[in-house]
Amino acid sequence: MTASRNEDFNYRLWRYDGAPGELIPLLQSAQDHFGYIPRRAISYISEVTGVPESEVYGVITFYSQFRLQPMGKYVIKACDGTACHVQNSRTIIDTLEDELGVEVNGTTGDGLFTLQTVACLGCCSLAPVLMINDDTHGKLTPQSVRKLVREYRRREESARREDASCARA
Repeated sequence: MTASRNEDFNYRLWRYDGAPGELIPLLQSAQDHFGYIPRRAISYISEVTGVPESEVYGVITFYSQFRLQPMGKYVIKACDGTACHVQNSRTIIDTLEDELGVEVNGTTGDGLFTLQTVACLGCCSLAPVLMINDDTHGKLTPQSVRKLVREYRRREESARREDASCARA
């Protein structure tokens, strides 16, 4: 979290003067600050604005831009647009759900992966396609998807072992 993000969140709360229409900018600022909107931010915003927590929560759940849970280190965006759908993207999504042990919009228990679907990634010639953070992977099969996820897990485990051995040295 950068200092400027923290200052922006605090600045928005400090500047709040009861004007209508400020709830969404406050929620956006909280999400920018925390990466999601935690329970304590909902309570704080409710207290500052006088908007009941139930209404704040209603706004959060109405708009898909807001998240109530932190995102994984690796965000997997599986395309389910027309070209990918025709190339069996549903099988790819099912394979991801099975391999990760979460449903779409879920985050793995270890906080490593968040699975999302998107309408189009603009890589139709690579269908079916997915992105993991900024890396695009196409022409997928269930086998290649499992291999890809396992490779990311292996890399993460190797990095953890390396960090642990450096800490002991």
